[in-house]
Amino acid sequence: MENLQSKNDLPKFIFSTIAILLIITICFWILKPFIFGFLWASMVVIATWPLFKKIENKLWHKKWLATIIMTLLVILLFVIPFAILIGSIIQNISPFIEWAKSPTEIRLPELLWLKNTPLIGNKLFYGWNSLVSNGGNTLITKLQPYIGKATSWFLAQAINIGHFIFHIIVMLLFNILLYLTGESVILSIRHFAIRLAGTRGDISVIIAGQSIRAVALGVVITALVQAIISGIGLSLADIPYTSILTVLIFICCIAQIGPLLIIVPYIIWLFWSGKTNYGVIMIIWGIIITIMDGILRPMLIKKNTNLSMILILIGVIGGILSFGIIGLFIGPVILAVSHNLLTAWIYESPKPIKLLNNKIK
Repeated sequence: MENLQSKNDLPKFIFSTIAILLIITICFWILKPFIFGFLWASMVVIATWPLFKKIENKLWHKKWLATIIMTLLVILLFVIPFAILIGSIIQNISPFIEWAKSPTEIRLPELLWLKNTPLIGNKLFYGWNSLVSNGGNTLITKLQPYIGKATSWFLAQAINIGHFIFHIIVMLLFNILLYLTGESVILSIRHFAIRLAGTRGDISVIIAGQSIRAVALGVVITALVQAIISGIGLSLADIPYTSILTVLIFICCIAQIGPLLIIVPYIIWLFWSGKTNYGVIMIIWGIIITIMDGILRPMLIKKNTNLSMILILIGVIGGILSFGIIGLFIGPVILAVSHNLLTAWIYESPKPIKLLNNKIK
């Protein structure tokens, strides 16, 4: 019977491949609800692993004590603020929905205060009112379907709180498991990578870990801190819809656009509303938040890691559209890891030959 088993047995190869693909598909199908939670937990654990080891050393090398403290820190500093922001969006988004449903009832303001502006005030006032009278509200009506769809999409993402809570629970459970068995998990992953691609696979795992830490600490945590501090400043200045603006600032900071895109218009609004003191405070607040990005991010990364702004922006937008709220975190990380792995693989090859006066040098 052994002689019948040829090394070039094509049916055997085909059926073996089908069996392996079938097993992989079924496993993926079973694990699909937990994939996002696992990725989220992996990002958190990799980013906070040095802190976890320091806490473990101070607690007499009791890994379970360090795991409890790190889990509580993740809940306190990350889960609770983000859950509060989502709850605030659900509570405050109803005016936007009503506005999107009935745009014909909305009338653009006359902006009478423009008349008191020196030099260009009258021109701005008459230009604005001519725009309104020539179809400004008609333009709003035409934009209403698109505004309605966008508002409904954001509301659906926020209201889908059940999935978000499920992913948080899964993330926390995987956090505990990864903190407790971190060393063995890392060794298993590196061993698997060596089995696939030798030393190159091991290097790829190390590069992936560095990329995750760079994005998680240098981008996500920095953006979260900036957003929370910005939200506190907006609340102190008594600016409406603070929670929604805080979420927008968080998204802008992750996308490397910065908080000023949201803060500057409200600083102008405070001055025109006569709230000069609040306006001055918000200017100082905005400068501090902007400078924080250049100080806090290098402190968290602690190494020169080049993160492409365009790559992170695409990761944020694509992540939100593909995975919802969790995509804010997963999207940039996946693209950054893929980009760094691809770059490392490309630069393993020799440099292209230089051309000089159409001749090979």
